[in-house]
Amino acid sequence: MYELRFDSQVQEKFPGYTGLILYATGLTNGPSDPETVRLLRETEAAKRAEFGENKPTAHPHIAAWREAYQKFGVKPSKYPCSVEALLSRVLKGQDLPSINLVTDLYNIISLKYVLPVGGEDLDKLTGDLHLIFASGNEPFDTFREGAEVIDHPQPGEVIWADTTGVTCRCWNWRQGLRTRLTGETVNAYFVLDSMQPFQVETLLVAGQELTAFLKKIAPACQVHQELLGVGATA
Repeated sequence: MYELRFDSQVQEKFPGYTGLILYATGLTNGPSDPETVRLLRETEAAKRAEFGENKPTAHPHIAAWREAYQKFGVKPSKYPCSVEALLSRVLKGQDLPSINLVTDLYNIISLKYVLPVGGEDLDKLTGDLHLIFASGNEPFDTFREGAEVIDHPQPGEVIWADTTGVTCRCWNWRQGLRTRLTGETVNAYFVLDSMQPFQVETLLVAGQELTAFLKKIAPACQVHQELLGVGATA
């Protein structure tokens, strides 16, 4: 089974990063169900009450990610981290789209903990997945104006990439099409990205909650985890 790796150069530049990786095998995915949509709506409502008139950028977790994005040379206002993008929609009064069962579940965790969370199809990888600085030549399959296109990251951008190309740009800003979760996904990996001051202990709790969600919808699935970066030996 392929695994995720944290490049030493990225680690040196971002010593406050911890990634919790969950590898889930034997999953059952499918369309969103009423209970999951209800949980998503409840989480959205809780965040609206918590933030009030405050903007997502006022939150220390998001402020830390904006600082990191600036550090590798991109404008966080143009390329917001994934949880900032979710919260921005929610705090404007918009409901998040229910995409599929597993994606809805990790979006609930992302909102609840103000934590970038992503999930992708493990079987679609073509080698170990590395968190690296981009050369700018790596292909990235995405949508633009409703059509599938091949894009490329900016040189120096932090990306996740395997031997075929980029699976996620700007650390956790946008996932590609090749490895996205579908109704046929049975083996997946989930990346819970934290940047200090987010605590490793809280990150592990978020991972436990996502694991419980996954086991509820697929009781036979197996989930194991690893930490990258700060606390990796915890």
